[in-house]
Amino acid sequence: MVVGLFTDEHEMFRSSLRKMLDKEAYPYFEEWEQQRDIPRAFWRKLGEHGFLCPQVSEQHGGLQLDFGYSMILAEELERVGAGLASGIVLHSDIVVPYIEQFGTTEQKEKWLPKSVSGEWISAIAMTEPGAGSDLAGIRTTARREGDYYILNGEKTFITNGIHADYVVVVCKTDPQAKPAYRGISLIVVETGTPGFKRGKKLNKVGMHSADTGELIFEDAKVPASNLLGEEGKGFYYLMDKLQQERLLVAIEVQIEAEEMFRITKEYVTTRKAFDRTIADFQNTQFKLAEMATEIDIGRTYVNSLVSKHIAGESIVKEVSMAKWWISEMAKRVASDCLQLHGGYGYMEEYEIARRFRDIPVAAIYAGTTEIMKGIIAKEILK
Repeated sequence: MVVGLFTDEHEMFRSSLRKMLDKEAYPYFEEWEQQRDIPRAFWRKLGEHGFLCPQVSEQHGGLQLDFGYSMILAEELERVGAGLASGIVLHSDIVVPYIEQFGTTEQKEKWLPKSVSGEWISAIAMTEPGAGSDLAGIRTTARREGDYYILNGEKTFITNGIHADYVVVVCKTDPQAKPAYRGISLIVVETGTPGFKRGKKLNKVGMHSADTGELIFEDAKVPASNLLGEEGKGFYYLMDKLQQERLLVAIEVQIEAEEMFRITKEYVTTRKAFDRTIADFQNTQFKLAEMATEIDIGRTYVNSLVSKHIAGESIVKEVSMAKWWISEMAKRVASDCLQLHGGYGYMEEYEIARRFRDIPVAAIYAGTTEIMKGIIAKEILK
């Protein structure tokens, strides 16, 4: 029986995942936040239970499931915390699809099975110290020399950057190309590659358990067989996959808004002031009504886009709308929820403080709010 987006099989997957997270994640997550790290053992447990990369073909170790399962994985990890969801969702449903779609048979056989099992962690390196949203402005270069590419450049803000076993690096194989984006290619760089080293692990305002770091390439010698797809097609590959990436961000921030609302509703109905609960005050009731309305609108829109995405529709404009509006809505919810907690909301022992810190970056990564609005305008004016 179909219940909304999901079948009974989807809900069984969710139930099984929740049981695993209840045992293996919730009891340890605050400790991981303090340690600023997610143990690799947890990745392997996800893989052992069949939760990583559910869309990958059975031939390469996956379950060959639809995007609904990826949505469930993102939602349930986000309920635990943004720091947990960040790197795992990026690996499972953002990086691995590049290997699936554009990789050769040999590349798939090499990288997919261990990605599904959780033995290997992946990353994608787009952002540079001098190039964020402007992908065409990247300066990392890859020069072909015989059977190798020689990579030079730096990347920053790379999710999974410190622990990744392989990284899909966005680079220029033709720096003279006009327009510049036609010179962009994707090359997979593995741990242990000569000339490839990690920079510092970045100290972020929030999402503390998420691994975010710098990558440095100094005459890194990468086998030419690690080119993903064709030379000069990298920008097109990125544009093809950004729809799913931004949809996943919208799903994650939607969950954040729902969780912050749930936490705050519980707080205001038990916390007392002036001989009555905080929820008895009209201002509190109005704030709850406003937040509940916006959250419901966000949920309805996200679900409709997931249905269209599963059906294979092009929803670049709509996903951009969802990404900017829901991430900004979640920021408003975070601020209102913290305010309703009063002074306690500013204390680290309360969950709302962590979620308040975690949420602002969602309006920046995978394309800023301003970039999203530009895409929407471009689509409207076509």
